[in-house]
Amino acid sequence: MGKVAVGATVICAAAVCAAATLILRHRMRSAGRWAKAMTILREFEEKSGTPIGKLRQVADAMSVEMHAGLASENGSKLKMLISYVDNLPTGDEHGLFYALDLGGTNFRVLRVQLGGKEGRVVKQEFTEVSIPHELMVGSSDELFDFIAAELAKFVATEGEGFHLSAGRQRELGFTFSFPVKQLSISSGTLIKWTKGFSIDDAVGQDVVAELTKAMERKGLDMRVSALVNDTIGTLAGGRYFNNDVVAAVILGTGTNAAYVERANAIPKWHGLLPKSGEMVINMEWGNFRSSHLPLTEYDHALDIESLNVGEQIFEKIISGMYLGDIVRRVLLKMAEEAAFFGDIVPPKLKVPFILRTPEMSAMHHDTSPDLKVVGSKLKDILGISSTSLKTRKVVVELCNIVATRGARLSAAGILGILKKLGRDTVKEGEKQRTVIAMDGGLFEHYTEFSTCLESTLSELLGEEVADTIVIEHANDGSGIGASLLAASHSQYPEVEES
Repeated sequence: MGKVAVGATVICAAAVCAAATLILRHRMRSAGRWAKAMTILREFEEKSGTPIGKLRQVADAMSVEMHAGLASENGSKLKMLISYVDNLPTGDEHGLFYALDLGGTNFRVLRVQLGGKEGRVVKQEFTEVSIPHELMVGSSDELFDFIAAELAKFVATEGEGFHLSAGRQRELGFTFSFPVKQLSISSGTLIKWTKGFSIDDAVGQDVVAELTKAMERKGLDMRVSALVNDTIGTLAGGRYFNNDVVAAVILGTGTNAAYVERANAIPKWHGLLPKSGEMVINMEWGNFRSSHLPLTEYDHALDIESLNVGEQIFEKIISGMYLGDIVRRVLLKMAEEAAFFGDIVPPKLKVPFILRTPEMSAMHHDTSPDLKVVGSKLKDILGISSTSLKTRKVVVELCNIVATRGARLSAAGILGILKKLGRDTVKEGEKQRTVIAMDGGLFEHYTEFSTCLESTLSELLGEEVADTIVIEHANDGSGIGASLLAASHSQYPEVEES
C-alpha cells in the first residue's frame, strides 16, 4: 500500500472517530436534556399530587369555610351569598314564562310554555343576539334599550302553542352573570363589570330597575320576577326535572357552586324565615383557598400575572380558563431549561393563554398510534413543527397530570358540600338519594376530566354512600332554569289550572 493510501486511511479513520465522538456527545447531551425535562415533569407531578388524605383535608376545609361564610358577611373567602331564591320549581308550574340570559358578548332570550306535572315543558323557543362592541363600553341606557328592543321583537313573534292567561303580565327570569349584590329575589346592584364590558354609569345601579325602565321606554309590559346567576339557574333546572337535586356545580371557563341550605342554618340572615324553610346559597366557590391545595410554582406565577391577584385561587387550578395555560407554563420551563423542543425556545410558547383547554383536551384524548392530534396541535398552535412520538407522549402525560389534579380537587369540593349537608354518610334505615346537577363545557366535553371527577368522588365516599349520590348533567340551566325561577317566584301565587 502506498503512502497516499495509508494517509487517506488514517484521515478516514480520524473522521469516523470524530463523527462517532460527535454522535456520542450529541446523544449524551440529548440524554442529559431529556433527564432534565423529566425531572421538571416529575417535580410538577409530585407537587400537584392529590392523595386521598389531602383531598379529605380540602373537603373538610371547604365545609369549615362554608360555615364561616354563612356566619357573617366577611367571615370567609367563600362569599356564601344569599340568593333570595326560597322556592325552587316543583314541576307544578303552569303558564308562559320568559328568560333573558346575559353573561357575555351574546345574550339569549327564551320563552317556555309550562304544563304542570303532566305537560312539563310543553314548548320552548329561543333566539341569540350579539351585542355590538360600542354598547359594551357605552351608557347603561344604550345597553338596556338595545336588550329591551330585542326582547320586544322576540315577544312579538309569540305564536301558536304559547298562551298567556287573561289578566296576567308576562314574567321574566333574568340570568345576569356578572358580580351583583343581590337585594331581593328581583333586585341587585352591579358590583363591577367583567368579560369586556365597561359601562361606568351602570356600576352600583340595580340591574333589574335599569332593564325595567328600558322595557317601559320600549312599551314592553313585562315584569322581572327573578334575578339569578347561571349556577342557580342550573340548580333550578335540575330540581324541576328531579326532586332529589340539592346542589349545582358549573365547571366551564369559570367555576361555581350553589346548594339548598336550611334557612335557620344561616346566622347572617336577619330577615323573616321563608315559608319554605329553605334558601339557595350561591357559594362563589372559585374564591375558595386553603393551605391544603396543592399549588405549584406555575400556579403562583399564573396568579401573580392575573388581573385578580390572590383571588379565585380554586378556580385557577380547576377551571377551563386556566388548565391549558398551566400546561403551557410547564412546557415553557421544559423548553427553556431542558431544550425540550430543540435549541430554540418556540416563541409562541411564551404567549399566555395561547394553549386553550379545548386543545389540551383534544391532545389528552388522542388515541392514534403516532399521537397525530398532539403533533398537529403543537404545530398549529405553538409553531413546533417536528416532534418525536416520545415527546408527544410526555405532552399527553402532562395534560393528564393537570386535568387529574383539577378533577380530583373538584370532587373534594363537592364532598365539602355533602359534608355540610350531612349527606356524606348513610343513616340507618334512610333511603336518601342526593343528586348534584352539573353543567359547563369542561364537565360536558372533557371526558377524561369528568370521568376522573366521578371516580374520585366514589373513592372518597366509599361504595355504600357513593350508591346514594348521583351526578347528573343538567344542560342549559342559565336559560330554562331562569324561566322556571320566574315561574316559581311568580306574582300570581296560585297554581293555574291547565
